[in-house]
Amino acid sequence: MGMLMRVVRNEYFPAAAVLALVVLFWTAGLFGGLSLLSRSQPPLAALLWLLFVYAVAVLSPLAGLLAAVDLARRWWRNRRRGKLRAAARARAASKADEPAH
Repeated sequence: MGMLMRVVRNEYFPAAAVLALVVLFWTAGLFGGLSLLSRSQPPLAALLWLLFVYAVAVLSPLAGLLAAVDLARRWWRNRRRGKLRAAARARAASKADEPAH
């Protein structure tokens, strides 16, 4: 349970979850996820299904793009922050090694 909470509280989790759902949606669509339309349904139900699929098909690439950009931005920020901390530690260590005048 502790590991699950660490994963859910991770700063990358929301964007990674959105990206995974977008990929899952398009994979399901690629393998025939729209077969629901081949069944006999009332026209209103078919129309609502088509509108839903259209909205998801239009919005999911946008959500995926935003999630990928957010993941890259967070990774880049954390990488840069780590480099800055390492540089500050190196500067502090070199100042500590200098003799006092």
